[in-house]
Amino acid sequence: MSILTRFKDIMASNINALLDKAEDPEKMIDQYLRNLNKDLGKVKSETASVMAEEKRAKRAWDECKADVDKMQKYALKALEAENEADARKFLERKATLTEKETQLHQAYELASSNATQMRQMHDKLVGDIKELESRQSMIKGKAAVAKTQERMNKMGASVTGANKSISAFDRMEDKVNKQLDEAKAMAELNKAPQDDIADLTDKYSSSVTVDDELAALKAQLKSED
Repeated sequence: MSILTRFKDIMASNINALLDKAEDPEKMIDQYLRNLNKDLGKVKSETASVMAEEKRAKRAWDECKADVDKMQKYALKALEAENEADARKFLERKATLTEKETQLHQAYELASSNATQMRQMHDKLVGDIKELESRQSMIKGKAAVAKTQERMNKMGASVTGANKSISAFDRMEDKVNKQLDEAKAMAELNKAPQDDIADLTDKYSSSVTVDDELAALKAQLKSED
C-alpha cells in the first residue's frame, strides 16, 4: 500500500538516528507523528473501502448460491409436475449460476484476504503510533533535561569566567600593594639623615623637675607670710 510508504520507511529505520540528524528533535518527532496520523486517516478510509468490498462480494456470492438452490428446487418441482423440459431449463440455468457462484466465491475469498490484511495494517499502524507517542513524551522529557544541562553548562562557564576575573583582581591588588610598599620604602630612603647630636642635646638640656617646682612653691608661701 503506497499510503504506508512513509510509515514503513520510518519504522524500518532507526528513529533515534533520524532524531540525531535533526536540529530540533522535539519538532522532528512531532512532524513524524503528524505525518503518521495523516496516513492513519488514509488507511482507515482505505480499510473501510476494502471491508465494504468484502461485504459486497459476500453478498453477491450468497445471492448467487441462493439462486443455485432456487433453480435446484424449481427443477424438482418441474419433475414432480412431469415437465421434464422445464426441469432441464432450470438445471441449465443452475449450471450457469454454479459456474458464476464459483467465480464469486473466489472473488469473495480475495476480498476477504485483502480486508484481513488491511485491518492488520491498520491495527499495527495504530499500535505503532501509540508507541511513538509514548516515546515522544520520553524524548521531550530527555530534551528538556538536556536543555537544562546546557543552560547549567553555560552558567558554569560564566562562573569560571568570574573566578578568572576575581583571580585577575587579586593579582592586581598584589601588584598595587607591592607598588605601595616600594613607594613607602623609597620615602624612607628619601628622608634627611638623622642628626644624633641634636638628639643628645635634647636629652641633656635643662628641664623643670618636681624638686624645682616644690622649691618654687615654698618660696611663694614664705613671701606671702
